[in-house]
Amino acid sequence: MDIIYVLVPLSIALLAIAVAIFFWAVKGGQFDDLDSPAHKILFDDDEYLNERREDSVETDSDADSESDGEPEKSKND
Repeated sequence: MDIIYVLVPLSIALLAIAVAIFFWAVKGGQFDDLDSPAHKILFDDDEYLNERREDSVETDSDADSESDGEPEKSKND
């Protein structure tokens, strides 16, 4: 029966902490837009991927122009 004197205040303290964290998240805007992140996954990222491919092609051509004409050795050689 003595444990009740410990558990009741402990549970109230944990509840107060949980409520404080919830209100902190609400104030921080965590729950402002719940629908658009779920819909964003349905759209393609083609523009982003094309930009990355173009960047990698440019860096590859830059690296080729800087080489001294010798073929690169692979790790298996």
